[in-house]
Amino acid sequence: MQKSAARMLIAGTGSGCGKTTVTCAILQALVNRGHRVASFKCGPDYIDPMFHTEIIGAQSANIDLFFAGEALARSLFLQHAAELNVIEGVMGYYDGTTLASDDASSYRVAQALSAPAVLVVGGYGMALSVAAVVKGFLQLRGANRISGVIFNRIHASIYPALKDTIERECGVHAYGYLPENAAFSLESRHLGLVTAQEVDGLHQKMEQLAMQAEKTIDLDGLLSLMRAQEPLCAQELSVRPLGSARIALAQDRAFCFYYRDNLELLTALGATLVPFSPLCDRELPPCDGLLLGGGYPELTAQMLSENTSMRESVRTAIADGLPTLAECGGFMYLCQRIGSFPMVGVFPGECCDTRGLSRFGYATLTAQAPCMLLDAGESIRGHEFHYWDADCTGDALIAVQPSGRQWTCAYCTDTLYAGYPHLYLPSNPRAAQRFLQKCLARKVARAENLR
Repeated sequence: MQKSAARMLIAGTGSGCGKTTVTCAILQALVNRGHRVASFKCGPDYIDPMFHTEIIGAQSANIDLFFAGEALARSLFLQHAAELNVIEGVMGYYDGTTLASDDASSYRVAQALSAPAVLVVGGYGMALSVAAVVKGFLQLRGANRISGVIFNRIHASIYPALKDTIERECGVHAYGYLPENAAFSLESRHLGLVTAQEVDGLHQKMEQLAMQAEKTIDLDGLLSLMRAQEPLCAQELSVRPLGSARIALAQDRAFCFYYRDNLELLTALGATLVPFSPLCDRELPPCDGLLLGGGYPELTAQMLSENTSMRESVRTAIADGLPTLAECGGFMYLCQRIGSFPMVGVFPGECCDTRGLSRFGYATLTAQAPCMLLDAGESIRGHEFHYWDADCTGDALIAVQPSGRQWTCAYCTDTLYAGYPHLYLPSNPRAAQRFLQKCLARKVARAENLR
């Protein structure tokens, strides 16, 4: 397939430079102008795409080269692409899977998608030195695809001088700036930003950002840059449905971290996703399978614990063989306790706040024995990012990071995956097929029992 897919990547000099703020400002301004916009996030992050989704009114998607590789990433990008496509980078532009690598970096995504990159630079406290920063990014790699700069958190009075400096010394265009403004700030917590649904007055903040972008960012210049890109080609994705099955999808304040590509793959295979709330609903909906995604169950542990009928419903269903995929926060919910609060109790031990990242980063996950998702020796790709850890995290899979570090993790049976790693199902579509086949077998068995 081939699409024009007008596009650009908003990159940054590093984490905290303001990529998300600038991206949200541009997205909201483009939507306000009446454009059809699609947004994407480099890397495995869940939270930034939630902010994009709230702005554009359609689900954002991840573009992750460790998970998908370049060919699949291009196909998924074109599958989701709209009239205009804005991709938010991750970390610093060249930061990859290890400290010394640019693998899977925003730079590599820009290359894979033939997208121009606009670098967000914090100009506070610098004058001519800002040119040294930008020039370093321009010179580190050939064919760097950096087409311009946007300054963040600077005063209007210094922008003309910074713009002149960058364009004179570095030969790239300055596309404007955002000033320092407390009204634009977004609260953080240990996994990054708070989720979009938790931000008071989010839409008001976004409208303020969009109004500022109209004043101080060269939106027309960015539109010209995006539309000047050559059409992008990729192989069209095709998935054969296996049959119709109902999969209960935990979706509330406690469980909200899901990769769009995972859910769309399951849907394409024949799943009907049935949202429910472990916080508020009394029991599981009628279903043939269960998805318990990540999130912040530690913040709602008392409420989850007090919903005893739901805990009993989940425990009974899993004991009865309901095919279940529980990642990170979903796995924590299935443990005995989160802090002092009783949970479902499928697995032993409790989850406690370690006050530091545990086993952070990408990993290739290989099964030590056959299980619901994988044959022995078969792999799938995933990611861990959590501050709360469990006494017993399982040992069914061997996780190996790009750096070479490895550990065992997860509980896997004939009908269950539960562990801290978030899985990216398109990295091994057979795993998704096997999960749905288990759900279909469950559906048939239940129908026969009712006869």
